[in-house]
Amino acid sequence: MFNFFADENNKQNSHYIIDGADYNHIKNVLRMEIGDTCLISCEGKSDLCRIDAFLGDAVSLEIVEENYMDTELPVKIYLFQGLPKGDKMEYIIQKTVELGVFGIVPIQMSHCVVKLDDKKAKSKQARWQAICESAAKQSKRNIIPEILEVCSFGQALEFAKTLDLILVPYENKDGMSSTIEALDKLRGVKTVGIFIGPEGGFDKAEIEKALNCDAKIISLGKRILRTETAAITAVGMCMLKLEMSEGTEK
Repeated sequence: MFNFFADENNKQNSHYIIDGADYNHIKNVLRMEIGDTCLISCEGKSDLCRIDAFLGDAVSLEIVEENYMDTELPVKIYLFQGLPKGDKMEYIIQKTVELGVFGIVPIQMSHCVVKLDDKKAKSKQARWQAICESAAKQSKRNIIPEILEVCSFGQALEFAKTLDLILVPYENKDGMSSTIEALDKLRGVKTVGIFIGPEGGFDKAEIEKALNCDAKIISLGKRILRTETAAITAVGMCMLKLEMSEGTEK
């Protein structure tokens, strides 16, 4: 079933009126017809809808069942990602959005090879946000996660200090006891930040600064992971822990 995003302006009583690019996608790309159903995600909730009319430059969808599907995690996960080389950031965004991140913060860190000026950073952010929206549609998210502006490590830590839990996977951390302990804390928080270093890893000074902000240094296992693998693994571990915990509570 296809998923589209709307806001309150698109909602009229028991209907959604969808125009623009999504209307074109529904009518001319997917060739959907009257009677076909899809999901419309609006304000964090997804409704099951049925097409009941094409209006020239828009499509009308009747709400069949409100709050039909909830795919969001009970904890808001922010991924703080050191800027990687090439198109790895696009891959990281796509996969971690599928896994359930709430927001992604690109960081210019000491060992980043990539250096973005303000103009390039704005351009990248717009492209990353488009990839984020596409991944959110594909994975039937209730929301479109936000790609925040590229920032410094210090700025990222200032934001992270407003969160309930900060996790920093670090290749020099031995053993999994700290990881198990940190994951157990997920059930008692509402927000968590995960810091992932770039290809060159974290600078020791960055780790010290993170520790000063009460970050939990954890391990992702005995093997050295690429930055994109580390991001997906860390978010995936949190997602699995949260959803397994939900399953045991029911």
